[in-house]
Amino acid sequence: MRAKIAEVFRSIQGEGIYHGVDQIFVRFYGCNLKCNFCDTPLANYEELDSLELMDRISAFGNGYHSISLTGGEPLLQVDFLKELLPVLKSKGIRTYLETNGILHQELSSVIDYIDIVSMDFKLASSTGMPEFWNEHEKFLSIALKKEVFVKVVVLNSTTQKEIGRSVKLIRSFNKNINLILQPEFIQSKEEELITKMKVFKNLASQYLENVFIIGQQHKLQGVK
Repeated sequence: MRAKIAEVFRSIQGEGIYHGVDQIFVRFYGCNLKCNFCDTPLANYEELDSLELMDRISAFGNGYHSISLTGGEPLLQVDFLKELLPVLKSKGIRTYLETNGILHQELSSVIDYIDIVSMDFKLASSTGMPEFWNEHEKFLSIALKKEVFVKVVVLNSTTQKEIGRSVKLIRSFNKNINLILQPEFIQSKEEELITKMKVFKNLASQYLENVFIIGQQHKLQGVK
């Protein structure tokens, strides 16, 4: 089986609670959403089978924290992941799934081979799409079999009601799940957004134990 792979590279993780760790990134082509704030539009890809992809990964040597399976949306190519993930696990390689947190049935078929799940909550005000609360709830219930944290991209359009709904959903499972509020800076409104982020963090921290504001560190450092 072959997968559509946009790129394979080694860099630091720039988002979430693992920001700064050394990873090999496997970026899958294609996504089931079209978010207004998408920062990784993908135009090209090549088709690789699992052996070819393992060769690419091996070429980067050792000493990295984990393999980041990112996109796009990796779970769109779940049949390929069913081949790849057991190989990675057999070699003792840690896997880190970056996902929009919607394709819960696909996740359930590979969760045993995933070590860390970085899942987004996609908010209607920032994506320009319908709400996905039911999908996120089912996804999180499965992801909790492994280490998981939730990331919410916050724009000036993000509402307090949406943050409250996010907090309520997380707390319904476990108040210790990490929630990352990630600002999507808009140049002329940066100060307004920073103020809003602080309000949202204070709100969320009343109900959750671990709430963080973490920007995209790789962009701040000027790395890929």
